[in-house]
Amino acid sequence: MADAKKPAKKGEEKEAVYNKRSHYKVEGGRVVRGRRFCPKDGPGVFLADHKDRWSCGKCGYVEFKAKKEAPPARA
Repeated sequence: MADAKKPAKKGEEKEAVYNKRSHYKVEGGRVVRGRRFCPKDGPGVFLADHKDRWSCGKCGYVEFKAKKEAPPARA
C-alpha cells in the first residue's frame, strides 16, 4: 500500500512543488521562455536564477551575474 502523506506539523514548511510550465508563457500565439537555457545541455534545461549567479542543476555550469557599481559617495 502507498503511504499517505502526513500533514505538516505546526512550524514545519510544506515541500515546494516544481512546476516547469511556469517557465513558459504564450504571448500573441507564440511561446516565450521565461528562463535562460544551459549552453552545454541545450534547450529544455533551464538555468536556476540565484541572487548572484545562474546555475545548471544537471551539469553544474555556472554564470556569475555582473555586479552593479555603487554610485560614488558625495563629499
